Amino acid sequence: MIKKEMIAMLLAGGQGSRLGVLTTKVAKPAVSFGGKYRIIDFPLSNCINSGIDTVGVLTQYQPLRLNTHIGIGIPWDLDRNIGGVTILPPFEKSVNSEWYTGTANAIYQNIEYMESFNPDYVLILSGDHIYKMDYEVMLDFHKQNDAVVTIAAMPVPFEEAKRFGILITDENRKIVDFEEKPENPRSNLASMGIYIFSWKVLREALIANANQPNLDFGKHIIPHCHEAGQRLFAYEYNGYWKDVGTLNSYWEANMELVDIIPEFNLYEEYWRIYTKSNTLPPQYISSESVVEKSIIGEGSDICGKVYNSVIGCGVHIGKDTVVRDSIIMNETSIGEGCTIEKGIIAENVVIGDHVHLGAGQEAENETDPHIYNNGIVTVGERSTVPGGVTVGKNTVISGKTVLEDYPDGQIVSGKTLIKAGEER
Repeated sequence: MIKKEMIAMLLAGGQGSRLGVLTTKVAKPAVSFGGKYRIIDFPLSNCINSGIDTVGVLTQYQPLRLNTHIGIGIPWDLDRNIGGVTILPPFEKSVNSEWYTGTANAIYQNIEYMESFNPDYVLILSGDHIYKMDYEVMLDFHKQNDAVVTIAAMPVPFEEAKRFGILITDENRKIVDFEEKPENPRSNLASMGIYIFSWKVLREALIANANQPNLDFGKHIIPHCHEAGQRLFAYEYNGYWKDVGTLNSYWEANMELVDIIPEFNLYEEYWRIYTKSNTLPPQYISSESVVEKSIIGEGSDICGKVYNSVIGCGVHIGKDTVVRDSIIMNETSIGEGCTIEKGIIAENVVIGDHVHLGAGQEAENETDPHIYNNGIVTVGERSTVPGGVTVGKNTVISGKTVLEDYPDGQIVSGKTLIKAGEER
C-alpha cells in the first residue's frame, strides 16, 4: 500500500471577486504575478522546496487557465508515478452532487483521494498568497508538540487584527482560544489559513461536520477539534507573506518586487520559484528606450520609457510611450506616445496610440468603490482601448471599447466602462 508522511491539499477554487475584472475570466490563483509567474506558483514551489511531492489542487471557478498552467506538474518536479500533482474539480456523484461550498467541504469531498496515500499528516494551503515557507519546519514543530492541529500564524498590527481569525495562545504556543474577526482582539496572532492536521483527526472532524452548510475550517473544523479537547498549536511565521486579494494589495506586492532591495526576493538560489515557461525570444530594448527599477518579461520589446513597473512576457510598448508604477501582463500591446500611470493592465489587451491612462485627480468609483480605488486604472483582459483617449483614476475598462464609448474622448476619474457581455 502507498504510504506518504505528508500530502498537501491546495485550495485554488476561489473567484477572487475583490480583484474585479482581473478575475472575470480566470481563477485568482491563475492571475499573473511578478512578470512571468502566476500566484499559484508560490505555494506549489513551497511544496516541492519543502520535500512534499504529493499535492491535490482543488479547482472550481474558471479553472481552464489554471489546469493548463499546472498540466502534469513538470515545472515543479511534480510529474510523479506515485503522488505528484492532481487536479481535483467537483464531480458528479450517484447521489447529492454539489459544488464545493466551503473550504472544508472541498476537502471533505476528496477524502478518498487523501485516503489513497494513507498519510500521517495533511497540509491545507490556500492558492492565493505570496510567500516562501518551509513546511517541513512547521511539521517538525507539529511533531515536537504532539499536536493534532498546527495553524501557521503571524503577528499583525493590533489595529488590523479585526480583519483576521485571531489565535490566543499560552506561553508554549498552545492555542487556548480563537476569535474570527473580533471587534476587540485579545491577541495579534493572525491565522494564515495554513494548517497541518494529523490525518485521523482531520478525517473524523470532516465526517462529523459533513452536514454543516458552507463547511469551513475557521468556523467549523478548528472549533470542533478545540471543543473535543484536542491539542492545537500556533506555529509563528515572521517572513514575508502577502494576501493579494485586493487590487491595491496586488499592486503593492508587485511594486515591492522592484525595490532596490526587495523584501520578497525572487532570485534566491536555494528557494526557487518555479513556473511553466513558454519558449520565448529574449527581451528587446531599443536604443531610444529607458528602463529603470523594473522587471521586463521574456519576449517583450520596449521602445518607450518604463519606470518602477512590472512588465510581463510578450509585451509590446511603443515609441515615446511612458509607463510608470504599473503592471502590464503577458501579450499586451501598448501603442506609441501613450502615458500609463499606476495602471493594472491584464493579459492580451490592445491599447491604441496617444492614450493617457491615470490622468487628473482621484474620484470615487461610481459602481464598486470598494474594489477600484487608490488611484489605480484597471483594464480587463482581451480589452481594446482606442487611440487618442484619456482615462482618469479609480476607473475600470473591460471589453472591446471604441471611440464612441468615450464622451469627448475621455473617461473621467471614477467611471466604469464594462461593455455588454463582460461581467464586472
